[in-house]
Amino acid sequence: MCGIVGYVGRKENALHVLIEGLKTLEYRGYDSAGVAYLDKNNINIIKEKGKIVNLENKLNLDTKSSLGIGHTRWATHGEPNEINSHPHKVGKITIVHNGIIENYEELKNILKQSGYTFKSETDTEIACALIDKLYSEKNDIIKVLDKCADLLRGSYALGILIDDDLNTLYAIRKDSPLIVALGDNENYIASDVPAILKYTNKYILLENNEVAKLTNNNVTVFKNGKIINKDINTFEWNVEAAMKNGYDHFMLKEIHEQPKVIYDTVSTFFNNGIDSLIEKMPDFKKYNKIHIVACGSAYHTGLTGKSLIERYADIPVDVEIASEYRYKKLFLDEKSLVIIISQSGETADSIAALRIANDNNIDTLAIVNVVGSSIAREAKYVLYTKAGCEIAVATTKAYSAQVAMLALIAFNIAYTKGFISNSNEFMNELNNLVNKMNHLLDNIDEYLEVAKEIYQVEHVFFLGRGIDYSLAMEGSLKLKEISYIHSEAYAAGELKHGTISLIEKDTPVIAIVTDEKIAEKTISNIKEVKARGAKVILITTEKLNKVGDYYDYKLVVPNTYILVQSLLTILPLQIIAYEVAKLRGCDIDKPRNLAKSVTVE
Repeated sequence: MCGIVGYVGRKENALHVLIEGLKTLEYRGYDSAGVAYLDKNNINIIKEKGKIVNLENKLNLDTKSSLGIGHTRWATHGEPNEINSHPHKVGKITIVHNGIIENYEELKNILKQSGYTFKSETDTEIACALIDKLYSEKNDIIKVLDKCADLLRGSYALGILIDDDLNTLYAIRKDSPLIVALGDNENYIASDVPAILKYTNKYILLENNEVAKLTNNNVTVFKNGKIINKDINTFEWNVEAAMKNGYDHFMLKEIHEQPKVIYDTVSTFFNNGIDSLIEKMPDFKKYNKIHIVACGSAYHTGLTGKSLIERYADIPVDVEIASEYRYKKLFLDEKSLVIIISQSGETADSIAALRIANDNNIDTLAIVNVVGSSIAREAKYVLYTKAGCEIAVATTKAYSAQVAMLALIAFNIAYTKGFISNSNEFMNELNNLVNKMNHLLDNIDEYLEVAKEIYQVEHVFFLGRGIDYSLAMEGSLKLKEISYIHSEAYAAGELKHGTISLIEKDTPVIAIVTDEKIAEKTISNIKEVKARGAKVILITTEKLNKVGDYYDYKLVVPNTYILVQSLLTILPLQIIAYEVAKLRGCDIDKPRNLAKSVTVE
């Protein structure tokens, strides 16, 4: 969840690389920041609570330095303060760390017996002391890090400096993302792509327990103490993709990128008609049950996918929260498929769920946005969304790309089963869908009007049935995570079973009605809250657009091909959340306490 940047090179601009890299990783969420860098043959550590600018104000960026590591911390062990911030130094070892060391208390007691004392409350300082102790005994850092892989339980990505070797940067990872990037007479480590895109697009993926040794002109990777050859990869994204391009916020830019993202994600499966779709996806005919496992917004896309696959492809689908799935009794067999959805491909709970399925010899399919990510590498099958680089913590375009992929899966299964006979309908509507999305995004005055009505309230409720309920859940999450307004989503028929007691005069209720088969039922529920004083914002389609007395505001989205209708319906919910947060003066791209990639349990 934190950010790591490391640099070794001849240009002596380490501090600039570290600070600029950390700034590009701010979207990951953090509460403190720090750097360790070479300064006249000494490792100097400076760290500060709060935003990176607080750290930057303590630094002399003109300092010439050829080696350094930087970190943004999202607190797990110990409160956010300067002492608990990274980097940590013990003896000759300085480290930054992402992840959680699960056996840190046990190791701490052992290290205390060896004379170590500790300043912080962190598991990271324990890991640092362990490396220092082993290094004092072995004097071979490669062997030491191999030994640490046996002793440290949990997840970690470590950037390491050693007082005895001030021309070298070391790194090791286990279940927490870390890449090695290759430049011209300079090399880097980073926890995510944007941190080094300004300097290079060449990188190496580190597998679990591989150790990287970086100097200015060489990168060597070790496994079990032996040098191994690694493929050099090229990033598909570029630095321009990580810029705002004139938008006020990354989130707004990414909302407007959704039409292109949807087209890019879907069109690649139809370059040779329906045959391409069948060839480029797994053969779903062998499965009679699907489990979709995900977290956060990806979980909501799973619920949308459940509605589509069950209704149109006639396969039962269970959707599970990954952090619950990994601890429950599972009912799986050889005819089950487990679909893992993750934007980053590094979500800790989702990786754990994937491994449980793999250990039980159950087929797994990853839907991810990052090529070569952990989930992509470990799943039996993988389908890549084409969302590109998403910076805002609150996902929009990655969410929509996942929904589009699940719609493709539903279409694939329905077609092969003979439930859908017109194979051209989906592709023929794609261009129309893109145009309709762009039209909605170009005419947002109505959304701003709604935002002005609700931005000062304390509570908002969302209602929907079926697929509209899954959209209500995502709309509620968007609002609460970036505006800090308390909001809840309810299946429309459930609100009266208790929670309707919270409805009073002018309580905002955002109601979604796009499913013609159950529209009347949902409208009846809307009338129940309206009768109790609710201020109702209705989101519906052109086909269901009717004059009525059960709403105060009405937002109408165009009709489109039924499998992708939700991609239009979600747009007003995203924009309303954005405009509300903007009116409240919130830090939209970096909401408090949240991280983009959740790499700890």
